[in-house]
Amino acid sequence: MYLFTSEVVSPGHPDKCADIIADSIVDRLIIGDPKSRVASEVFVAGKHVVIGGEVTSKVELSTKEYKHIALEALKKIGYNGHPHFTRDECLHPEDVEVQVLLNRQSPDINQGVDQEDGETGAGDQGIMFGYADCETANYMPSAITYARMLMEKVYHYALAHPHKLGVDIKTQVTMDYGCKDNFEICNPQSIHTIVVSAPCVNTMSIEQVRELIMELILDTGLPTNLFDPKNCIIHINPTGKYVSHSSLHDSGLTGRKLIVDSFGGYAPIGGGAQSSKDYTKVDRSGLYAGRWIAKHIVSAGLAKKAIVQISYAIGVAKPTSVAVDTCGTCIDGLNDDILSAFVHDNFALTPNWITRKFDLDHPSEETFLYADVASRGQVGQSDYPWEKLDELDKFEGLKS
Repeated sequence: MYLFTSEVVSPGHPDKCADIIADSIVDRLIIGDPKSRVASEVFVAGKHVVIGGEVTSKVELSTKEYKHIALEALKKIGYNGHPHFTRDECLHPEDVEVQVLLNRQSPDINQGVDQEDGETGAGDQGIMFGYADCETANYMPSAITYARMLMEKVYHYALAHPHKLGVDIKTQVTMDYGCKDNFEICNPQSIHTIVVSAPCVNTMSIEQVRELIMELILDTGLPTNLFDPKNCIIHINPTGKYVSHSSLHDSGLTGRKLIVDSFGGYAPIGGGAQSSKDYTKVDRSGLYAGRWIAKHIVSAGLAKKAIVQISYAIGVAKPTSVAVDTCGTCIDGLNDDILSAFVHDNFALTPNWITRKFDLDHPSEETFLYADVASRGQVGQSDYPWEKLDELDKFEGLKS
């Protein structure tokens, strides 16, 4: 037996509420002015939303407009004043107070980011890690993939049935690989344990909640070759009845769910969060580029898994390093040195290159919205631009 676990939280979790509010601000500013520079951190506690950080944009928003963005984000998440939970049990939008503490971006940083030759320097120093493996169809690890599937099933049920469930939901999946060697070669054997915690209205008994969520688990579409309900340990609201939820009972902060947002603990993560930041901040754009490269390496059949590290210096466009680690799964004839050199030589990976590649300065309803990315996970959703396998031929050429 060799076990590995990943967890996921729903958009209604207070940390995710903070991320989604922050990225709703990013969307509003960049759609209005694609050259906006944003780092809009959000803290949610009780009935209070605090928006702080730095913004430089041609779009001038009043405190009233920031409050409107925050409230609309909370309503879309599911905190929209349904009477099935009392105002002591769950956040209601009419009770929310918003405080705005935003400054302009430091000119010392800006002079390195927006350069006279048209190049864009990295908005900060730091390291980013992209990852992919062959465990699922979208080249994401299995535990976080199935935890996301469960979360989405229960969350969307809660949105449609607010008289039964609330939207502050956590899921967790443990995969059994059988042995460490199977883990190394991305060969999971079964889903060993499932944990789901979801708030319910006070009139439901814990037995009713567990029966309902069990039905949702069975209807999620988990792969039958890995999921056997009779041989899987399933914990549903293991502490018992869970009614009081939202930021009234657990504060939230941007950037506190990095593992949930990325690869579920299967790979290293960089030092910074993605949400709240514009595309020049390489904590965001560097992750997208690293994931795009790693996914191409695995999809092209060059390795079973790939970790891609990229690093930057503030104000400098070119990465300070690029490294590929296939964890010993690379095909014969290739190695990590060759792959690292190939990536370095063929992809500029400057902020401008990444921005143009994925159109990061033009979020929209038709392409992607940063707030939607914050709610669904920064990677692993096939409709994101940085998930598209649009240069496979170039990677497959390494086989010859």
